[in-house]
Amino acid sequence: MTLGSFANLGRSLRVGIVGTGFAAKARATAIAAESRAEVLAVTGHHPDKTHTFASTHEIPQVFDTWQTLVQQPELDGVFICNINRDHSAVAKAALEAGKFVVVEYPLALSDLEALALIDLAKQRQQFIHIEHIELLGGLHQAMLAHLPQIGIPRYVRYCTAVPQRPTPQKWTYNTEQFGFPLTGALSRINRLTNLFGAVASVTCQIQSAPATSDDSGYYRQLRCLAQFQFHSGVMAELLYAKGEATWRSQRWMEVEGDQGAIVFDGDQGMLLTDEQETTIELGKRRGLFARDTAAVLDALIDGTPLYVTPQESLYALQVAAAAETAAQNGTPVQVTAPYPGATLTPG
Repeated sequence: MTLGSFANLGRSLRVGIVGTGFAAKARATAIAAESRAEVLAVTGHHPDKTHTFASTHEIPQVFDTWQTLVQQPELDGVFICNINRDHSAVAKAALEAGKFVVVEYPLALSDLEALALIDLAKQRQQFIHIEHIELLGGLHQAMLAHLPQIGIPRYVRYCTAVPQRPTPQKWTYNTEQFGFPLTGALSRINRLTNLFGAVASVTCQIQSAPATSDDSGYYRQLRCLAQFQFHSGVMAELLYAKGEATWRSQRWMEVEGDQGAIVFDGDQGMLLTDEQETTIELGKRRGLFARDTAAVLDALIDGTPLYVTPQESLYALQVAAAAETAAQNGTPVQVTAPYPGATLTPG
């Protein structure tokens, strides 16, 4: 079940969704707008919420567990949209049940586990796609288009910060369920490796404040600061922050080259050179799950290559694993994993 596996199916693809949160809603909406696929089943953590989800999106079957859903013979594939911790277990079961798999990043919280899943899909000739819609968004597309105009990139600063007061006690604020910060928020590293290539070494520091006095794993504040040295010579700093002591919402990225700079702050972009400052128009952030879903169907039915490969996502996960080791040990860590190249390139 590789590219174009369903070219002569003669009917729409039948899929199940695991999860009922934001990503699951976006997937269900995107699939409903497609004539090439239909959602036949859903499962979630809370039965009442799952039944409401099914009713809202007109999904005919609700299952109590994902273990039951992935075994349904009428399903061609499974879209995995539940908490990060469980992605790998669901993906493995779905692949072993003969389903194609579409999963929100990260594929697994362990790079070794992700590698094993990609190998399993290859051995069984099963289709697997890890969503990375950050590559489809306006910021990234604008960055790809304008990078050649600043000469050789030298230095990058990248920050996403989300204040939340009070901090919700939910899986995105739980170490065991979300994962190491840059694993759970893998899109940040994947954006950098897509733009600047192979990472030579990484350092990382973490500040966190537990939400309770017990050992529940929930936190109310997190800051994760990583520094990357790329083989290309680029130095990059990445700050990921969220919680009660994050006081300003921030989403910005700055790339300095030897002939200019690109600066994005929220939805505003600017190209800076010796001659002038030029405003960069950013495409809309909405509709990215629909674009990713359409790309998946194009790949399965028409054989169209996807915008990102499992190996690219795996490499970002391997860099995140090196950052986790660096945070634990307090020393720089060399990244030895082979860089698979990038499907999307500047220019």
